[in-house]
Amino acid sequence: MMMKHLIPSFAMAAAMLAGGAHAADKPVRFILVGDSTMANTSGYGDAFCARVNRANTCINLAKGGRSSGSFRAEGRWDEVEGLLRGAAAYSTTYVLIQFGHNDQPGKPGRSTDLKTEFPVNMVRYAQEVKALGGVPVLVTPLTRRTFKDGILENNLAPWADVIRATAAAQKAPLLDLNAESYAAVQAMGQDEADTLAMVPRPAGYDAPPVAGKVEVAGAPKTAFDRTHLGAKGAAYFSRMVMEEIKRTIPEAAGHFKPESEQ
Repeated sequence: MMMKHLIPSFAMAAAMLAGGAHAADKPVRFILVGDSTMANTSGYGDAFCARVNRANTCINLAKGGRSSGSFRAEGRWDEVEGLLRGAAAYSTTYVLIQFGHNDQPGKPGRSTDLKTEFPVNMVRYAQEVKALGGVPVLVTPLTRRTFKDGILENNLAPWADVIRATAAAQKAPLLDLNAESYAAVQAMGQDEADTLAMVPRPAGYDAPPVAGKVEVAGAPKTAFDRTHLGAKGAAYFSRMVMEEIKRTIPEAAGHFKPESEQ
């Protein structure tokens, strides 16, 4: 009689173990939401995805020129919510959310009010990710790389402060990319920081105008700037984001490729 009672118990335990093993086999997924400093061709997002064990489980939806307001207004957030609703194949979906650059004043159709709109937008993103079973990971904006008298400017600090406060209030993981990237670029200095740009710095880029010299109409423009990233910059900051994730979300640390494969 005892054996008859034990057999179902063993069968149930085996089924539970099998189910647990199956869940453990599921990959994690990363969804990237943000602006051009995270987007492909101009940011670190694709380089970050290349560091993930299964690169096809990392989806870079960041788009140049978008703010916390315009990303949603254009319907781009709908795609994120759709992906979260289809999350059964993944053990966890982390949604990295980084805005600030285009939320600043002077950008018609994109700017958001720092006190009344930007905080509300960031809270809403975090809450909606959690409601759909994902993990919101709030990312402070990547620093710009313009120095003045040897000191790196940081006009994104107020937006970074809002994101830090939002992460704390929502009990969401925070990647303080603004603070870490600012410290790293300040230590580099202007010349080294300029090597992270999309194209080499043109000769005489910072030189004052020559008195009496007339600018030639139709002179070629340069793609060089101190916000967007070329391959070197993308590699540098994607590693920084990866390392921040490993420290902040230890359970995700094992989902990146070994150093020798990156």
